[in-house]
Amino acid sequence: MHLFVDNLTNVDFSYLHPSRGLVGETWLASVVLEGALDQQGMVCDFGIVKKTLRQWLDQHIDHCLVVAARSDQLTLSRSLTEVTVDWRYKHGQSIYCKSPACAISLIDSEEVTPDTVARWCIGQLRALLPDTIDRIQLRFIPEVIEHHFYHYSHGLKKHSGNCQRIAHGHRSTIEIYLDSQRDHGLEQEWCQQWQDIYIGTREDLVQTMVKEGVNYAVFTYSAAQGEFTLQLPKCHCYLIDTDSTVEFIARHIADILGKRFPKRHIQVKAFEGIGKGALAFKFP
Repeated sequence: MHLFVDNLTNVDFSYLHPSRGLVGETWLASVVLEGALDQQGMVCDFGIVKKTLRQWLDQHIDHCLVVAARSDQLTLSRSLTEVTVDWRYKHGQSIYCKSPACAISLIDSEEVTPDTVARWCIGQLRALLPDTIDRIQLRFIPEVIEHHFYHYSHGLKKHSGNCQRIAHGHRSTIEIYLDSQRDHGLEQEWCQQWQDIYIGTREDLVQTMVKEGVNYAVFTYSAAQGEFTLQLPKCHCYLIDTDSTVEFIARHIADILGKRFPKRHIQVKAFEGIGKGALAFKFP
């Protein structure tokens, strides 16, 4: 028999891509369990499935930097408490990240894709589910977004939970309205500008430097989970004067558009992953 849970949860994270670099991502997770019926007439209690899988995905994928541990682009060092990642792009640029070990998930694969991450997760999850389960199928898929979207990464040092991790992200859409009329052209502009972007807080930028002809930005901060450092090409960074919560992001876009269209009523609906986000308004 088979038990399924569609859209069990969604995971928001960032990963290192061979040519794109640091990419914020959001995937929906669905699961199918195969096994014999127990004395209750169940393959597995839905409560156990939801609690066990959600908690594990929250801990090991959600709000993490996911790294392909067998990639030839990776130089890695780690201790019991800390992981340092040095990632070389296909075209020569690099990304450096030093974080508490809990913030980086090392996937036993040469690349990060929905299939490779799912296979790695299944290998870890088998031991957590009842012995009556013979087979686990886990599927990750991106949300179907009708219009424009962008991938962004950030870190929220003041957050008490896992959002404090310096390199986690989202795949998000945005809605922009001028005088109550949706403007897909403006949405496209922002999504193109922020494709594969790191939205950094200006006060966390501690250094800029040139290495091998490439301009880099270095962000560092201390948070409850430990010390975080991220170095990446400056051209992939967008600085704001506040923390990079979705509330501040929505307000930042509304402020920029307010200066551009001072006589228009502006509404910005900025998403953080799937089905959640913030609204910001600007009035003439």
